[in-house]
Amino acid sequence: MPIEIVCKIKFAEEDAKPKEKEAGDEQSLLGAARGAAAPRDLATFASTSTLHGLGRACGPGPHGLRRTLWALALLTSLAAFLYQAAGLARGYLTRPHLVAMDPAAPAPVAGFPAVTLCNINRFRHSALSDADIFHLANLTGLPPKDRDGHRAAGLRYPEPDMVDILNRTGHQLADMLKSCNFSGHHCSASNFSVVYTRYGKCYTFNADPQSSLPSRAGGMGSGLEIMLDIQQEEYLPIWRETSPHLHCADETSFEAGIRVQIHSQEEPPYIHQLGFGVSPGFQTFVSCQEQRLTYLPQPWGNCRAESGLREPELQGYSAYSVSACRLRCEKEAVLQRCHCRMVHMPGGHPPLPCHPPCHPARLQNLQGQNTAHVHEQVHVYNNMCNETICPPNIYIECADHTLDSLGGGAEGPCFCPTPCNLTRYGKEISMVRIPNRGSARYLARKYNRNETYIRENFLVLDVFFEALTSEAMEQRAAYGLSALLGDLGGQMGLFIGASILTLLEILDYIYEVSWDRLKRVWRRPKTPLRTSTGGISTLGLQELKEQSPCPSRGCAEGGGASGLLPNHHHPPGPRGGLFEDFAC
Repeated sequence: MPIEIVCKIKFAEEDAKPKEKEAGDEQSLLGAARGAAAPRDLATFASTSTLHGLGRACGPGPHGLRRTLWALALLTSLAAFLYQAAGLARGYLTRPHLVAMDPAAPAPVAGFPAVTLCNINRFRHSALSDADIFHLANLTGLPPKDRDGHRAAGLRYPEPDMVDILNRTGHQLADMLKSCNFSGHHCSASNFSVVYTRYGKCYTFNADPQSSLPSRAGGMGSGLEIMLDIQQEEYLPIWRETSPHLHCADETSFEAGIRVQIHSQEEPPYIHQLGFGVSPGFQTFVSCQEQRLTYLPQPWGNCRAESGLREPELQGYSAYSVSACRLRCEKEAVLQRCHCRMVHMPGGHPPLPCHPPCHPARLQNLQGQNTAHVHEQVHVYNNMCNETICPPNIYIECADHTLDSLGGGAEGPCFCPTPCNLTRYGKEISMVRIPNRGSARYLARKYNRNETYIRENFLVLDVFFEALTSEAMEQRAAYGLSALLGDLGGQMGLFIGASILTLLEILDYIYEVSWDRLKRVWRRPKTPLRTSTGGISTLGLQELKEQSPCPSRGCAEGGGASGLLPNHHHPPGPRGGLFEDFAC
């Protein structure tokens, strides 16, 4: 068995050095012999940890029933905490939200909304020419005959223009509008703007967002009040249904009256789905209240946040809205399948003037720009050139079927998310019957009509603010990250008495133990036979035997001392000349 002898030699030249150096050498010697300090064991860590119950369950001391009960209590509390923490995490990941309603204070002035109205009948019978009847045969259900009853098979008519047909044969507001008042002031048809919808030619009051009319008071008489003649004698006769299913008959109308939609100026009318009906023979009161809605974006909701760009987010519209998004999507679908667009879809009325083919040579203003930008502009111009208005036969054969096939749900091709900030108008509708007997005779004399005509065609629409207040409805996160951390901290303190610093203690102990294990794996043990550092010499036993001049212990003191250390000789003289101290 090899024996290693460690010797320390103090030379005389080192006498002037402080004794602290000697003590440091002794500590270095011991440290080199022992190696690095070992990490704390589990019992030591448990006795100093701030985790409640860990010192009593795993600390130093004898094992017994008391320690076992503490260990069970600690495990039970830890399991209860983990169960509660998992429930809290699942609740947080569901992203719950709540709706907070905050009624705003009354304002002296409120912006009046836009009011769009359409006659349910799209084409006036008396305004249709023989060519119109021929071209609109499939759209209206009328037989393709002229007014003398002759079929138009041998006649040749020019190509139809749907914009001209709708503009010319639609109900004219100047003929329908009998009286108009807004906040006590007279108004006329010039205060309405023409807009095209799936009902044909419609009219919007207060459509310009730059010059929106204000409402200075709430209640009846402080809003828009109009009297209309729906002109039932101009309604098209029903010869047949234009759809095989009555509930899907978009073109055949069995109703009489108008459709009305109340919306903001930035939102285009989507009246065939969002409008409500007003019947003749009644005065309809629409009490409105402005509602400002704020929705949450992902991950709590699905609203569409504003991009913050200056350019329009949807081509053809100044601002994003669900109606604008739907109309834009419908236009792209019809344009792709039918190679044309319907009149009510976004675009010029009439379409933008183009001189096909649109070639890069025509883009004189793009000279000197990069090729990619030029081709992009060419693609835009070509799309504009291809946006022709669909003729009447394409309406019924392709366009209407395309619109019916589009779904509006989240899985449909035309899914449009709700904007995160939205203004809408809540409505309460009531009505009374008009005219009474006295007013029927007066109106019949005034408009040169009989009383029956007045009852069957006249209606009054009164749109006003209930009060000059608005409701602010805001979605808010019901359970946020701060609430989750607070609940986790409460459960952690209740069951195991821990905190964030306690978790850092545990992680620090795990790191200490892991780092010690890794160092043991990486270190390769080496036992050198001879090392010399400064005044320290290490000699093996075999080396001592070879260098010693005495084979046994019978050597004299002086001779033994000179042979112990190789290459170190001193002249005879008193002891302690070169070596002052020698210790093994």
